[in-house]
Amino acid sequence: MSTDTSAEIKIFERRESEARSYCRGFDTVFTSARGSEMTDTQGRSYIDFLAGCSSLNYGHNDPDMKIALIEHLTDDGLAHALDLHTDTKAAFLQAFETHILKPRDLDHRVMFTGPTGANAVEAAMKLARKVTGRTNIVAFTNGFHGVTLGALAATGNGYHRGGAGIELHGVTRMPFDGYFGEGVDTADFLEAMLRDTSSGLDAPAAILLETVQGEGGLNAARPEWIKRVADLAHEHGALLIIDDIQAGCGRTGTFFSFEEMGFVPDIVTMAKSISGFGLPMALTLVRPQYDVFGPAEHNGTFRGNTHAFVTARVAIEKFWADDAFQKTLVEKAMILTTALGELAEMIPGARLKGRGLMQGVDVGSGELAGRICAHAFGKGLVIETSGPEDEVVKVLAPLTTPEDVFRKGLNILLEAAREVLSEEPKSIAAE
Repeated sequence: MSTDTSAEIKIFERRESEARSYCRGFDTVFTSARGSEMTDTQGRSYIDFLAGCSSLNYGHNDPDMKIALIEHLTDDGLAHALDLHTDTKAAFLQAFETHILKPRDLDHRVMFTGPTGANAVEAAMKLARKVTGRTNIVAFTNGFHGVTLGALAATGNGYHRGGAGIELHGVTRMPFDGYFGEGVDTADFLEAMLRDTSSGLDAPAAILLETVQGEGGLNAARPEWIKRVADLAHEHGALLIIDDIQAGCGRTGTFFSFEEMGFVPDIVTMAKSISGFGLPMALTLVRPQYDVFGPAEHNGTFRGNTHAFVTARVAIEKFWADDAFQKTLVEKAMILTTALGELAEMIPGARLKGRGLMQGVDVGSGELAGRICAHAFGKGLVIETSGPEDEVVKVLAPLTTPEDVFRKGLNILLEAAREVLSEEPKSIAAE
């Protein structure tokens, strides 16, 4: 076991690109993880409230998924198969159809894209344009859909957009729910723009949105607003694309974040926790009438990760074959809301944001949020920020976190906040 973390980190500083991100906030080298806890080279344990930015909804190294994957490897199961028919793909599709699609009356086809969420979004945007013959996509303020050029055009964040190096085209930005504060229904604005032939809004191929904007600051749209946007899309001949990459797989309390809202999306993008094990995997769900791509018209050498099929099938059968797991999410969401309510009460003007187990607190400034998260890390909690100015302290704990560990992590967060606020009360008040 190494005793000099700073020496270990020098290789990253010397050789890894400046594009590295999350690691900058966590000054250690991790070596192993199980469930909701990670261990570093010093043998120190950390509670994980980041969960691979919602890629590890079922925690680290779930034992059942791990056993299935090891068996696949030791049996010389296929490691890579392009989009060939394989037993593992068949088993995943059967489980997904039986336990996810049919119980929710969804008739979507499953398109396996390149293994990133951004690629699933790229496929969705391309497909909508091909279906409708239109080019414009309506996206929303503070939306985050990826940083490849098509998806980046639909992403609102100026920092990320600035990395493109060229103008980004084909997207019209509309205000998300709550963008102008209470009392202003931004769906009224969208409706007026769509109905006015002189508004300058080109008829859209699709309307693209997250029901809860993860990177945008945990902005949770009201179900009635989402339903109205869905109705407007169909009224005006546009496809409705729901980006469920971060909010899906149970993160908001149900498998899909849009369940029981009274509409069926035309296209749904998924990635992050769809593999169940943190393995690269993404897919685009498409209603059959819009499944119009020709063979390999949207492709990728790594579309359909064979190893991920193995773990994804286990995740679905283990956690979604009945409603037992979903019921536990309701209980944990209440615990989270209560704890974050305490955090919000500590800071004048702070606001609780999000839904389900995708919640956080807008503390008013990125500097303060960063200090709270850094202090929490020093106490053994891995937690990050989000929002346009990184002003939201964001909890993305694994959904499987045991209650005692969950409460311990939340107590660390609250203790860290109290200590940060007590250090410089005057400057905090000024913020």
